[in-house]
Amino acid sequence: MATLQSLPPSFRPSIPPQNSHAFPAAIPFNYSPKLIGSKGHSVTFRHSVISTRVSNSQYSPQIAETLGDVSIFTASGEPVRFSDLWDQNQGVAVVALLRHFGCPCCWELASALKESKARFDSAGVKLIAVGIGTPNKARILADRLPFPMDCLYADPDRQAYNVLNLYYGFGRTFFNPASTKVFSRFDALQKAVKNYTIEATPADRSGVLQQGGMFVFRGKELLYARKDEGTGDHAPLDDVFDVCCKVPVA
Repeated sequence: MATLQSLPPSFRPSIPPQNSHAFPAAIPFNYSPKLIGSKGHSVTFRHSVISTRVSNSQYSPQIAETLGDVSIFTASGEPVRFSDLWDQNQGVAVVALLRHFGCPCCWELASALKESKARFDSAGVKLIAVGIGTPNKARILADRLPFPMDCLYADPDRQAYNVLNLYYGFGRTFFNPASTKVFSRFDALQKAVKNYTIEATPADRSGVLQQGGMFVFRGKELLYARKDEGTGDHAPLDDVFDVCCKVPVA
């Protein structure tokens, strides 16, 4: 995702004041973010061109077992299998796959997840956040955001992302219309990246072209699946909560 600083000075989006609303829910339904060009011309991104895919039908009933065999790392550097992250019988887990640990939009998502963790905990739902990079990159995000390390995992080889067939590529990362959604959340983004550092970016730069997604499991049953269409196109957490609340949790 191109950063605000990388945009030409004459073609940067205006940033909302500090007291503006931080969450997309506060934006009117027909809101369309605009960029103002050097000659005063505006470019409007209509919601009608942004598609949101929320479906678990594209995955086989065995996807949890396939994902369970993937080995990733805790933020402290210990290897762990996905199948060990939650109760594989009836445990409910929200698995949020961020992009890479140096993505500012992922710091914003991680911040929203952190603020919602108490709500997940009270519902008996396990929160699992996975990012691309080595454990030391994960610790940078955990320390500087901050973010709870016991919920944070590193997938340096993007194994989970490949199993879940998440989107990848230059166009998805920089030019997908869904990426414009972040323009309506600049206040939340600014707050999340207050202590941001590019040092969290993975050494393997191919990882920066990977998109993330959000998944809800009950045991080995996939209840919700959403693949991010573009950078910053995160799943609405209210939708995720609705799925979790419909599931009886012991």
